[in-house]
Amino acid sequence: MSGSLLPPLESLRETLGRVRMPLLVAGSGAARSAAGTLANQLDDYILPRLRDAGAPLLAVVGGSTGSGKSTLVNRLVGTPVTTPGVLRPTTRHPVLAHNPADTEWFASDRILPRLPRITGGTALGGTVDVFGLRLVAVDAVPAGIGLLDAPDLDSVSHANREMAGLLMAAADLWIFVTTASRYADAVPWAALRAAVDRNAAVVVVLNRVPVEAIAEVTTHVRQLLADERLANAPLFVVPESPLVDGMLPADRLADMQTWLNDLVADAATRAAVARRTVDGAVGHIVSDMPAIADAVALQCNTADRLRTAVDEPYARAAARLEEAASDGSLMRGEVLARWQEFVGTGQLLKRLEEGVGRLRDRIGAAVRGEPPPPERVSEAIESGLATLLVEAANDASRRADLAWREDDAGRALLAGSDLARASSDVADRAAALVRAWQGDLLDMIRTEGADKRQTARAMAYGVNVVALALMIAVFSTTGGLSGAEIGIAGGSSVLAQKLLEAVFGEDGVRRMSAIALEKLKGRVEVLMAEEKGRFLARLDALELDPELPARLEAEAAQIQQARHAEDGGAVLPAGPTPPGEAAAPPKKWRDSLRDWFSGS
Repeated sequence: MSGSLLPPLESLRETLGRVRMPLLVAGSGAARSAAGTLANQLDDYILPRLRDAGAPLLAVVGGSTGSGKSTLVNRLVGTPVTTPGVLRPTTRHPVLAHNPADTEWFASDRILPRLPRITGGTALGGTVDVFGLRLVAVDAVPAGIGLLDAPDLDSVSHANREMAGLLMAAADLWIFVTTASRYADAVPWAALRAAVDRNAAVVVVLNRVPVEAIAEVTTHVRQLLADERLANAPLFVVPESPLVDGMLPADRLADMQTWLNDLVADAATRAAVARRTVDGAVGHIVSDMPAIADAVALQCNTADRLRTAVDEPYARAAARLEEAASDGSLMRGEVLARWQEFVGTGQLLKRLEEGVGRLRDRIGAAVRGEPPPPERVSEAIESGLATLLVEAANDASRRADLAWREDDAGRALLAGSDLARASSDVADRAAALVRAWQGDLLDMIRTEGADKRQTARAMAYGVNVVALALMIAVFSTTGGLSGAEIGIAGGSSVLAQKLLEAVFGEDGVRRMSAIALEKLKGRVEVLMAEEKGRFLARLDALELDPELPARLEAEAAQIQQARHAEDGGAVLPAGPTPPGEAAAPPKKWRDSLRDWFSGS
């Protein structure tokens, strides 16, 4: 292996570490599991193998319950290192037998880094209930390979089944063990199909075959293997034999022992086997990546949909507040009454045409205490605007909460919380908002004057009075009023307008009114953003990256390109022909002609 695959695969592993699928979306559970499986395979096998191409092979012996895996490993090793048993489940922790010269390779976390190593003490698997990988150094194991006795693929223990799958995914060579009575079971064939999908190097051991049935059973198994695209997989047949001191007779596995020794002795073949299995595993990752990228994209799209379901009602609330602040709605009721009390509408409106000078005298009298004080108008505005803010916030909360409850992902995010009403302190914050906006206007009036005359005029009328006039000018365009209200509010607006023009001029009033409305709008948007933050904080905490799907697809494409530069083909040496197996009869000429005609 040239190593050109290593950089893009390392990049992909880093990206997979950022994959988040927390939202309750159809298919997310399966995609999350698939992403985790791919990340584990990169950690457990692919990356370690690419970083150490010359490392010993890992041959994992797997199969269904009672297939004789442990007995097979003990015979290949030449001494009992793992315990076969009648009680299930057996092999609670897997046993890895290796040559002492290879200890450093298997004792490190180069492969299967999540499994702690267990050395020393008893070497019998299943005798100590400890989670980990038990290492046993045995001189009889040829250097360059480790034999790992895995838990049953169909174990009654979920943890054992998961362990078996993890180990099989980390294997350079898969040795599947089945029996004459159970070779047609679904579990071993499902595992073999997974091996084919990954183009893994596979050896099949047919164990405990009655001597008289060897030919028939072997022929059938070979046909099944051919149907599953495993016609070239080496097949070893172990005749049924009584155990001697708990071990198979040495001659029963002599052919397989020789085959393994020859495989390990040939460095080129050994490297080709590892290269083939890596290539198959990488190909599986590439083929799975579009589905994972789609699942991540669906998470991001779902989060965007939930975010929009919150943004829209709060945006509408802010827009309604802006509209209410400029269409005359706020000039109804208390605000209008207090303003009229303050300015003394009747006489002032009659004298508006007599000039700004007399208007200034009239307002000056008001400031000196003859009409009710301006604070009452300010309080009415504060109360009315704050009430509108609270109502708008509650309405937006109700709509956002309802939208999330109608969505599976949103309902799960709420997790029983009731966000249908605004925050408990929203009334206080709304009142503070209005007061702060009033402060904005006072600051603007104090600093807006282009010259000393404008400042003097503002001070003559009273800054508070000018600020009230500015608020009234902002609030009373009469778009939301009708009937007698239009005349009253309209007159009030004219009065405020004339007062402001006397101080700042027509252009200045127009500019200041626009600025005042923008400042109010900005503060309202901040309040609504704080309110909707109760929803959006739950989305932000998910840390979904919208760029992740494209990154996953791009990295998969880079891996595929690098993969084409590698030689991923390798054929295992053929196994021996089992004794008594019938040779395939030659085809008749009619069958050959039919095959030629059909293109077979």
